[in-house]
Amino acid sequence: MNDNFYYTFPALKGIQSRKDYYVIMCPLKILSKLFIFNEDDMSVEYRAQRIINKARIPEIADYILANPNDYVFSSITASVDGKFQFEPYANSYSEFIGTLKISMDSKLLINDGQHRRAAIEEALKADPELGNETISVVLFIDENLKKSQQIFSDLNKHAVNVSKSIGIMYDSRDPLAIITKQLIESNINLKNYTDKENTSLPKFSNKLFILSSIYETNKRIFNKINLDDEKAQKFIFEFWEFLCCTLKEWQFVFKKDINAHNFRDSYLSATGVVLESLGNIGNYLYKNHYNDWQKILINLNEIDWNRNNLVDWQNRVISQNGKIIKSSNHIKLTTTLIKIKLNIPLTKEEEKLENNFRKELK
Repeated sequence: MNDNFYYTFPALKGIQSRKDYYVIMCPLKILSKLFIFNEDDMSVEYRAQRIINKARIPEIADYILANPNDYVFSSITASVDGKFQFEPYANSYSEFIGTLKISMDSKLLINDGQHRRAAIEEALKADPELGNETISVVLFIDENLKKSQQIFSDLNKHAVNVSKSIGIMYDSRDPLAIITKQLIESNINLKNYTDKENTSLPKFSNKLFILSSIYETNKRIFNKINLDDEKAQKFIFEFWEFLCCTLKEWQFVFKKDINAHNFRDSYLSATGVVLESLGNIGNYLYKNHYNDWQKILINLNEIDWNRNNLVDWQNRVISQNGKIIKSSNHIKLTTTLIKIKLNIPLTKEEEKLENNFRKELK
């Protein structure tokens, strides 16, 4: 390559679809300077992917800055249009290890990883020392950047998002995830009857709960409460223990009087919408009835949790077609009804919501 101005990277050469591609280690400080990502200056037919979601950038940048010793990023994927040359190392045992030279007037367009690039640029403003660290970049040769859109499509077509439960299970940073896992491990019933992988329970599952539902319930219990408060942590363990030992329908399953599949066909008390509503109740009891919350919560057994009880649960937990429904509004409506059943006063907002709901039913 006769060009006097070029970037030089140690690189690995590979072969996919009968074409050469390269993997380089790119210093973070030159990442944003090297790769194009400016949607405003690029016509839509050459845009490699969707417009960047700027709301995601601070979150990813904060992740880097908060975990400088153990943040992890997967490779960025990019297309190269321009002159390049790969030279294997003379003394290398492999012709696939060498130096990649890329002309400085080449276009390098990110196909997958634009949010990582933008977040890294943002993090460097706060901590310039990160600039000497590197991220791996997979480079595909793409003359005139004609294939960049298809590369992005192919990379994302078969991608499968990790379930929320798996994300919680593997998270060792989130304090609430840690507490939730400790809770499940310490409670024999939760341990035996919680699915830690799926987003929803398979039809014939022998489980009652989903890890992500317990996590979301705990989030509601801890709403506006310090997670580090030992008193609050003690409460959450006692709260779940009380539910497991007291709710008679749950006891049917724990004592094997009924299997979990038949329970879910008959009762609503272990559904996500009810659990999160109970989380709201737990939050109220912790703040207002810390010394006598069990006396109030025992009355959950006076509630008819049967799926056939449409007078109470239709349009709160059960839709018109008989399926479980869950949204923030349905959780609020379920919470208000449970409060009424437990003789807990409603807030003005809850009163308004309940009144509007009952008017719509008429």
